[in-house]
Amino acid sequence: MPSPFPGMDPYIESQLWEEFHASYINGIRDALVSALRPHYHAGVEKRVYLERRSEETARTFVADVAVFDATRPSSVDSGVADAEEIAIQPNTCTLPWPEEHRESYLVIRRPHEKEIITVIEFLSPTNKLRRANGREIYLEKRMELLETRTHFVEVDLLRGGERMPFSNPPKGDYFALVSRASRRPVADVYGWPLSHRLPTIPIPLAKGDPDTPLDLQAVFDVVFDRAGYDYALDYALDVSPSLTAQQITWVASCIADKSPTNPENTRWLGPAFQPPGDG
Repeated sequence: MPSPFPGMDPYIESQLWEEFHASYINGIRDALVSALRPHYHAGVEKRVYLERRSEETARTFVADVAVFDATRPSSVDSGVADAEEIAIQPNTCTLPWPEEHRESYLVIRRPHEKEIITVIEFLSPTNKLRRANGREIYLEKRMELLETRTHFVEVDLLRGGERMPFSNPPKGDYFALVSRASRRPVADVYGWPLSHRLPTIPIPLAKGDPDTPLDLQAVFDVVFDRAGYDYALDYALDVSPSLTAQQITWVASCIADKSPTNPENTRWLGPAFQPPGDG
């Protein structure tokens, strides 16, 4: 079943982003293969890095082994709360530690050649988190890539986080950047609101070959349906990051359009959902 929204589903970002990220990048690859073969090969590659975890996100844990002194009577057994027998008990604390992250991206090459023609990046939350390792590493790799003769495409379907650096950004909730090697530092940036369908963007190839179009919405529709997000997402939860008042009304209407009059569409609603006007 398709998404209740005409474009990006805002509930994915806070509920199923990691899974969606992997599925969507593979969906882009599948969509490009039919258009590029046999002259180009689109392959998924991975970037691995360690991200420092904050104290707030660290997990609590308990010891696997506890050691007791069997030669001394327990104060619990004797009922005596002698100060000498009360051991100082530690608090359970957490330490920040690095967590491994794996990010997928697409590279387009000619078959049997090492030279990369085009790189397609699909942003993840750590790429947009200020002062995060993921952002620093990504921006460094991004700059290195922009200094080469490789075309660069960047898709941002995350409303949250800090935007990528470029001047004169268009208005919108989501963005796609197409940077042709021959035009740098000039690039084309597409921006669109939550209520709009995802656009079709050009994927530049080697000199002399025409761009191949990439329909971002068509890829989204296939991924959404195959993954069964229509019943995996909980539409009773609040959208995160938060929406404007106008967006909240629009989101509620999209979900309500799928549900109130058709019992078969109750899968769109979480148990706490009340259509607007039903009290």
